[in-house]
Amino acid sequence: MPLIDHLDHLVLTCTDPEATRHFYTEVMQMQLETFGAGRLAFKFGHQKINLHVRGAEFEPKAHLPVPGALDLCFIASVPLAEVIAHLERCRWPIVEGPVERTGATQKIRSVYVRDPDLNLIEISELI
Repeated sequence: MPLIDHLDHLVLTCTDPEATRHFYTEVMQMQLETFGAGRLAFKFGHQKINLHVRGAEFEPKAHLPVPGALDLCFIASVPLAEVIAHLERCRWPIVEGPVERTGATQKIRSVYVRDPDLNLIEISELI
């Protein structure tokens, strides 16, 4: 049996928490969660993204926490055509796609966008 089962959460470092909140709750449609001493997280499925603000990170933290260093891929719960239509309604630019890629378990079709800190966000459907 492998040692690791699944990802629980990851930490995203941002420069503008309000712009980041808007992107992940409105554009990506994740649920905002407040926990601990006013910390923010974005929940989706059985995972979440905890938020750190550059210069005010919680300890312990990554050795070099910097905004814009992540490249994340999310599997959509709806067809990619619906994702594209939603991004268009939000006026959020697609930087590439749709394109076929190799996912963790099978082939995927993806579009790429950037969040407010220019992290690369891939939104995919299984094919």
